[in-house]
Amino acid sequence: MTPDRPGRRVRLAGVGSNIFTEMSALAVRHHAVNLAQGFPDTPGPDSVTEAAVKALYAGHHQYPPVPGLPALRAAVADHQRDRYGIALDPDSEVVITTGASEALAAALLAFAGPDDEILVLEPYYDSYAAGAELAGARLVPVRLTGPEFRLDADALRAAVTARTRVLLLNNPHNPTGTVMNERELAELARVAVEHDLVVISDEVYEHLVYEGTHRPIAALPGMFERTVTVGSAGKSFSFTGWKVGWATGPADLVAGVLAVKQYLSFASGTSFQHAVAEALRLPDSHYTDLRDSLKVRRDLLVDGLRSLGLRPRAPEGTYFVLADVRPLGAVDGLEFCRDLPRRYGVAAVPGQVFYTDPEAGRHLVRFVFCKREDVLREALRRLAPLAIDRHR
Repeated sequence: MTPDRPGRRVRLAGVGSNIFTEMSALAVRHHAVNLAQGFPDTPGPDSVTEAAVKALYAGHHQYPPVPGLPALRAAVADHQRDRYGIALDPDSEVVITTGASEALAAALLAFAGPDDEILVLEPYYDSYAAGAELAGARLVPVRLTGPEFRLDADALRAAVTARTRVLLLNNPHNPTGTVMNERELAELARVAVEHDLVVISDEVYEHLVYEGTHRPIAALPGMFERTVTVGSAGKSFSFTGWKVGWATGPADLVAGVLAVKQYLSFASGTSFQHAVAEALRLPDSHYTDLRDSLKVRRDLLVDGLRSLGLRPRAPEGTYFVLADVRPLGAVDGLEFCRDLPRRYGVAAVPGQVFYTDPEAGRHLVRFVFCKREDVLREALRRLAPLAIDRHR
């Protein structure tokens, strides 16, 4: 704060340039393989790209309806019904957003306010903290206990207070790769019902599950009426730059999201919305092929990191691998990741940025595997000296 501007304050004073920006910049500077940021390096289905081009040439350049194109809302509703048995009215229980990020931010602003508390599974994606701070609310972490990163039901219950308003769930979970099992979902649901919490369920990795089965928490008894479910075309169809997401749930909660969303982006991505409506009609083989391909790449990266002396956990879902770097003699993941691009030509993300208390994740580093197999092999080749350096 400068003397001539004594009253000016930054709203998100505690949130600087995010770690993904920093690590991606280091990757560019050092010509490193970027295993830091979670975006695929292969295009999505040609038919979906062609649908976007067709929509552009058809002149779909102006604002769509604020809740989203009717065809896309209907496709989202059909997707939830056909896969999970969740019946939705596309006119009142689906809203299309500028990516899942907007859906999450709008939901947090709609259902949490100053001095409210938001339960969140830790480690957690960094935008959750920013959304909570914008709302004036406080994140209360419930730590998934390692090395398997499972829910501790006692810790969940102990975290609830009279100020708790929201349970923010991410399943499948970034960055751990955990997919919640039936017991964990039931415990989360029980706490939400007992304490009358709104649940915001970030399920953008719903189709990237390699072990177990994804089940939306909204499908559990008593949960639909209190849950906003967030989805994304970016993760399911490899079009992350299109920024098409959605929020679904009961009409009163979706109306709350829409009331905020209209003052954020208002509306966006008209031609891309047309294309995503087509994408959601793709056959099951699309999801099967995507999952099988990513599972091969997951195993390639996990086995490679293990051979170098790291201690990685094979994720059940998402496209992230958390690895313990202590076997290499490293004590600080941030220092390790800042050094990695320069010394070894690979970029990753330090695990401590996903924790309220950085010490809890200081030994962890996150790598992505949504890259081509040849890119992952090149990254592992560059990292090979790690195995030699740890013995020096």
